[in-house]
Amino acid sequence: MYNIKNSKQLASLINYTNLNNMISESEMKEFLEKAKELNFHSVVISPTYVPLAKETLKDTEIKIGSVVGFPLGFEDTESKVAEAKELIEKGADEIEAVINLNYLKDEKYDLLENEIRQLKDAVGDRILKIIIETKALEDYEKANAAKAAQTAGADFVKTSTGFMSPNHIFENVNDINIIQKYAPKIKIELYGGIDEYKFANQVLTGGADLIGSNKGYEIVKRYKELRENTQVTPKPITLTKKD
Repeated sequence: MYNIKNSKQLASLINYTNLNNMISESEMKEFLEKAKELNFHSVVISPTYVPLAKETLKDTEIKIGSVVGFPLGFEDTESKVAEAKELIEKGADEIEAVINLNYLKDEKYDLLENEIRQLKDAVGDRILKIIIETKALEDYEKANAAKAAQTAGADFVKTSTGFMSPNHIFENVNDINIIQKYAPKIKIELYGGIDEYKFANQVLTGGADLIGSNKGYEIVKRYKELRENTQVTPKPITLTKKD
């Protein structure tokens, strides 16, 4: 839970995301320059542009995240592990892998845990985030997915690919509460539909550790405009009554 004090802190809690599969290299360079301007926690980009991000962001502390099994997650485990290893070799710091929802729906938790464990072994000391697509799940399935991720050693549960997102803050907070209850040691990232500061602040206050957003730049710039560029210097006062 956070009490946001300034735009720098807000940016440090956002994974600035661009997974547009039609984006050109020049457009990606522009995106990365925006990320550098505000110093986000990370960028999340397609595997294609990981080497470009590695070069562009080499003098920053911004982490590079990319995706495995995106967006459906039904590839076999060996393919996902190979993808993850290749991304690490190219310079990724954080891997976001979509779970196999077939395993979850069939309650094959041993297979689900095995896949996550192999992915964590593949990324080593890098961050592994498991995307569970909460909008497609019943509450008990969210709980079991989070438990499997924690048991298998994942670092984060991420709530959405962005293709299916909770529609309301109460749905998001419900997801946070379930994950915190059944996987209390794992961190939580919310993604999907977070396109303004008010919503971002609500989910961070509600218990998310990080948020992912395609609108990260706009969120932080708007916050800075409203909060930091409109400060009023208070008039001096005395603490005693005038005669």
